[in-house]
Amino acid sequence: MAKFIFLLAILAVGAGVWFMVQTPEAPIPHYDPEEWWGPSALKGRVDKMIKPFKVQFEESMIKDLKNRLKNYRKPPPPLEGVAFEYGFNTKNLDSWVNYWADKYNFAQREAFLNKFPQFKTNIQGLDIHFIRVKPQVTQGVQVLPLLLVHGWPGSVREFYEAIPLLTTPRQGYDFVFEVVVPSLPGYGFSDAAIRPGLAVPQTAVIFKNLMSRLGHKKFYVQGGDWGAGVVSALSTIYQDDILGHHTNMAFVQHPMATMKTLVGSVVPSLVVEPHLAERMYPLSWFISYVLEEFGYFHLQATKPDTIGVALSDSPAGLLAYILEKFSTWVNHNNKFKADGGIEIRFTKDQLIDNLMMYWSSNSITTSMRFYAENMSSKIRAQNLATVKTNVPTWAYQARYELFYQPPSILKHKFANLINVTVTDDGGHFLAFEMPEELSADIFKAVKAFKEFHVRNKKTEL
Repeated sequence: MAKFIFLLAILAVGAGVWFMVQTPEAPIPHYDPEEWWGPSALKGRVDKMIKPFKVQFEESMIKDLKNRLKNYRKPPPPLEGVAFEYGFNTKNLDSWVNYWADKYNFAQREAFLNKFPQFKTNIQGLDIHFIRVKPQVTQGVQVLPLLLVHGWPGSVREFYEAIPLLTTPRQGYDFVFEVVVPSLPGYGFSDAAIRPGLAVPQTAVIFKNLMSRLGHKKFYVQGGDWGAGVVSALSTIYQDDILGHHTNMAFVQHPMATMKTLVGSVVPSLVVEPHLAERMYPLSWFISYVLEEFGYFHLQATKPDTIGVALSDSPAGLLAYILEKFSTWVNHNNKFKADGGIEIRFTKDQLIDNLMMYWSSNSITTSMRFYAENMSSKIRAQNLATVKTNVPTWAYQARYELFYQPPSILKHKFANLINVTVTDDGGHFLAFEMPEELSADIFKAVKAFKEFHVRNKKTEL
């Protein structure tokens, strides 16, 4: 049996090498930097000024929200002995709904959400919302532009605890960051496209145009979830302008990634270090995990507008749907806890702040459409995920992130993978969960990026 397994592994490796030799490197697709996503009638007549913006919770919206929360229809009780295995445990629903309706201080939280300067500007027909924080520095401290990109079901709120850490000089570094944190199109206070087609690559184009408008031709990027996809696309499409790429959800969709993953299912040591093998194998566990946890993905990638009706109408439904992710995506073992372990990492105010980004803007439907756009045959045919990038890359790999791939796989896309930070803590919402750790890692990464460019004599800012 051992000889058979060894022979199978050798054949798989040989097939992989043959595949690499036979497969030419994919070219970078062309993306129109002026592709229009807004109303056709406004094309060519849009004000491109950068205008201040403030989050506002209108009294009429608050009154309606509280009424819906206080009169939500009680769901059936959970099954006996069940925690979060069937989703959000409805025994916990009253405490969250009542807090949102009666204890969440809308005025104070509105002020909190406005603690950083925020703006809107029209890019390709869409008003894009973003936070921009410029640090005050002393002589000798360089200010570097850093684009931070969130995902679903998060928002710019994920970065609020990290922003002060990134914009404050720290010992051992002669630089600090000017941070730009945009809301994805169709999320929060950024306009949604009015026609199909705006996916990850098109969002990368919009954010590149945003950074150019702010005066940054070259800049650093960081992202998780869909944000990881956007900053990876930026690092692929604009390889001469992205100075460094930090991601906390490194994931490669390359034929060789699939091949190596299959080889590792037979002989894990050929692909992954032994102490990390459990993050990938056995494949039967991973497949079961995907089937159990990714039903939402299929739904949002196929029928986002249907589920959007329910979630746009019921704040209790929105709460249960989103907070379930802040349970199991932080640690998949949280599903065995009666309260989902949600408040181990977050306060109620923090998570309801995030819910308000969706509820107050009525953007849950348009946010979920992003899944359908990215799963379209047109986007998949572009094969951007298989295009290599030479931008220096650094991956933070938290213990309970949804996926894990070792450097041997990641390098099939990220040719200059400088380092990976592998930890035994943390989950999917890293900036929100562990802002100190993530911020410290970004500083380390950017220092390494700067050294990389010195070695390669690439002109920086």
